[in-house]
Amino acid sequence: MSFSSLGLSDEIVRAVTEHGYTIPTPIQLQAIPTVLSGGDLLAGAQTGTGKTAGFTLPILHRLSSGGDKAPSGGYTPGHYPIRALMLTPTRELAAQVEESVRTYGKYVKLKSMVMFGGVNINPQIQRLRTRVDILVATPGRLLDHLQQKTVDLSHVEILVLDEADRMLDMGFIRDIKRVLAVLPKHRQNLLFSATFSDEIKLLADGLLNKPALIEVARRNVTADTVAQKVYKVDRERKRELLTHLIKEHSWHQVLVFTRTKHGANKLSEQLTKEGIPALAIHGNKSQAARTRALSEFKTGKLQVLVATDIAARGIDISELPHVVNFELPNVPEDYVHRIGRTGRAGSEGEAVSLVCIDEKKLLSDIERLIKREIPEVVVPGFEPDPSIKAEPILNGQNRGGGQQRSGGRSQPGARSGNRSAAPSAARPRGPAGSGAGKPPLHRTGGRGR
Repeated sequence: MSFSSLGLSDEIVRAVTEHGYTIPTPIQLQAIPTVLSGGDLLAGAQTGTGKTAGFTLPILHRLSSGGDKAPSGGYTPGHYPIRALMLTPTRELAAQVEESVRTYGKYVKLKSMVMFGGVNINPQIQRLRTRVDILVATPGRLLDHLQQKTVDLSHVEILVLDEADRMLDMGFIRDIKRVLAVLPKHRQNLLFSATFSDEIKLLADGLLNKPALIEVARRNVTADTVAQKVYKVDRERKRELLTHLIKEHSWHQVLVFTRTKHGANKLSEQLTKEGIPALAIHGNKSQAARTRALSEFKTGKLQVLVATDIAARGIDISELPHVVNFELPNVPEDYVHRIGRTGRAGSEGEAVSLVCIDEKKLLSDIERLIKREIPEVVVPGFEPDPSIKAEPILNGQNRGGGQQRSGGRSQPGARSGNRSAAPSAARPRGPAGSGAGKPPLHRTGGRGR
């Protein structure tokens, strides 16, 4: 089945086809007709399957088919209402979603804008004084504008909550409710999530009106295209083993996860000293530093990118070959999100976890969640010392140390001081999830507000 057979306009199909995409992914096959029908939708799909296109393309069709709402005499302030609002948890995701809106809406007369925190608000205020049909925003900065009365959401026809599971995990439920309170009661609601947790279902019950339900992958399932391995190693030799694996196997594009910001900085510095170009990306990095690191990594100039869980949600790279869990995450679901950075949209990838004695229970929890055992490997010369005793993992690291989890909270309910992640200078992607120079249509992530 082609995109044109789904009922999309010729202008939108033309924009998609220009980038070499003609066959929709399973989530797009189901979501696009549902959104076109005007009904509410609760959609879940495993990472890398093209959820963004599932709502971006039909929204572009619906709004462009609804006619130009501006007066015939031309634009005057206030005559171009914001008609679609797309909320995302992170700055990276917001930037990529808005880029897909612009790219695939190139032949329709709609204007879009991206809005996130961590940057000067004044240019955003100026932009809001011009035509904005589709607004892509992170919750915190949107609330800033609402408080300053610089944005009007009273005419929103379509609301999208993208990465809803991550928004809840990052503590944005109150922000979301405050935004919902100012929206028109009669609107189309689309909720997209990588997983269907009980919290997501509760949110959906209060938000959606008789929604269609789409779930194209089982909850918390890892992709078959990702080859998973566990390397058993002592905690103090992880960095040495990682260096060995990268050099021995000539890995040239490696995304490495740590639990803490401090750990990411330290590891990237150590790898660089070993002759492996590496940079860290996390919530404490400046926007310029994050953008530079992402850009260099996506173009292949940077060999290793070391990231915390929240920051890495903005990384969406076509055919990323290697993901390494330098430390296992405290939350098993984060393992699924981590390794979902590779093996996307049918391409193959490898996910490697360096596991020490301290992480035995974390590994068991992950295997219980994904309902499979991960093959274990011991590299000659790196055999674990059986005399080493397990130490508790406190606040995201061993032996205490006061580092907060990479998820951004040092205490329950407390937010990280970093309000959002920097926009990615990513190579864009298309509906099928591959090819350089294509606009991003798949879910991504990072820390954001």
